[in-house]
Amino acid sequence: MIKIYHNPRCSKSREGLCFLEDQKIPHQIIKYLDEELTVEELTNIIKILNISPIELVRTKEEIWKTNYKNETLTDEEIIKIMVENPKLIERPIVINGNQGVIARPFSKINEII
Repeated sequence: MIKIYHNPRCSKSREGLCFLEDQKIPHQIIKYLDEELTVEELTNIIKILNISPIELVRTKEEIWKTNYKNETLTDEEIIKIMVENPKLIERPIVINGNQGVIARPFSKINEII
């Protein structure tokens, strides 16, 4: 089943969810701001997305700009920062088995269905 890591307050995330619903694609919604991700879960998501951790960071968020922007961080440190501050995680993330996309725009979901 497809998983969507969703933030209801984000318009792009809502668009991704609407796409899945409109296409009648069975899916599981994971509200990652409420259901905390573990380091292991986030590491696995990054592996599925085939990106580096920094590519999943919302670098324009105030938390990032204030605390981490000019820091030299390891991948492990970046993942830990995202786990501790899930607002920094780019969204929506859509996973289908061992494939995944950051669904911006939502049409990228077509790449994995």
